Amino acid sequence: MRNISIAIALALTLAIGGLLAWLLAPDSAATSAAEVGQSTTSATATVGQSNTAGVASGLGPYSPEGQMARQAQRNVLQLRYDRAEQVYSSYREATRYPHESRPIAEHADQTRPFAPIGEEKIPRNSATGEAIKGLRLRTSQERVFMGGQESAWFSVQAVDEAGKPLALTITKAWAQSVPAPGTAVAIIRADMQFADDGAAPDTQALDGQYTARLSPTRQGFANYGGTIQVFAQISAGSQQSAVQFDVVYNPQVPAAWTGVREALEAGSLVFYAKALVAQAGRYVVSARVDDANGQPFALLQFNDEVAAGQREFKLQLFGALIRDKKPAFPLQLRDVDGFLLIPDKFPDRANLARWAGVVHTSGRYALDKFSDAEWNSEERSRYLTEYGKDVEEARRRLQELQIK
Repeated sequence: MRNISIAIALALTLAIGGLLAWLLAPDSAATSAAEVGQSTTSATATVGQSNTAGVASGLGPYSPEGQMARQAQRNVLQLRYDRAEQVYSSYREATRYPHESRPIAEHADQTRPFAPIGEEKIPRNSATGEAIKGLRLRTSQERVFMGGQESAWFSVQAVDEAGKPLALTITKAWAQSVPAPGTAVAIIRADMQFADDGAAPDTQALDGQYTARLSPTRQGFANYGGTIQVFAQISAGSQQSAVQFDVVYNPQVPAAWTGVREALEAGSLVFYAKALVAQAGRYVVSARVDDANGQPFALLQFNDEVAAGQREFKLQLFGALIRDKKPAFPLQLRDVDGFLLIPDKFPDRANLARWAGVVHTSGRYALDKFSDAEWNSEERSRYLTEYGKDVEEARRRLQELQIK
């Protein structure tokens, strides 16, 4: 009798051990479902063997050991059901809106796409390569991707470890092209001037921040497409160092914005960004929507093939997103950016000019003008069906155990 009790206890330990291994596994919908199934099968078999041993020895399923085994099995099946239901609900909620119309909170890095790109770094001595103690360089650049007649500014400032500005001198600065590997082409080079005189693009004179502007079409890069590097040699006290900025330039401008119109379609609010398309191909366009109070609300995207001519890029603000979040009207469409995708080539894109600020203000609409229906697609329906099957199977097995 004592040996049988030990065997039953060992079986329970194995079942619970399998459950703990499943709980500590990575949180992935696909792998978790498989792991739960394996754990449940193993636990069920083990507990079944324990019950058989108990009956054969006269203990029966209602003995203390049998009751413990039954509860362990019930716990495993309950966890499997809870997990399956959580996967189903999470996927359904995450795909309630289409990919092209999402809450801006999901894409915080794209809320202000035209904000300058800043960085603070510890410089290294140009002669020794050693880090310079007590000195930090704050750098900023207007953009990374450039096209056509666009220009970009760059700035550098020296500060101590407490953030206090230090005296800085720019001894030399220039911009140059970066040839693609394996190509024998002449390097294009142009001198640049960093200044702290308050004249554009510098914003304040004598504040220790030196600024310069790169205008590729006016500085010899009009027929060049690729990376342009901007270098500045600096002197801070007795220390000599350097900073580098990179931009990707394409002189081609594939399309030009011409306006926006809006429409109510199938329970959603649609903004059509109009453009005169010079080159056909796949275009990727993004736009932001703020509510009447200026609060960022949604990110809208377009990704499709477009023919040449006067065209419209459809930017859909999904009805259920409006119904769920209840933004204050009128809405503002702002900061539109886009590019033509160029596959198998560098640069891999040709940018449209930045369309910065508010480009369109919507009309005022009541919420009941919009549909609260969830978005659907063949892929979403297929996944929901499969996840639903997992839920029903877990529920069925749990009910069967409770009936027995």
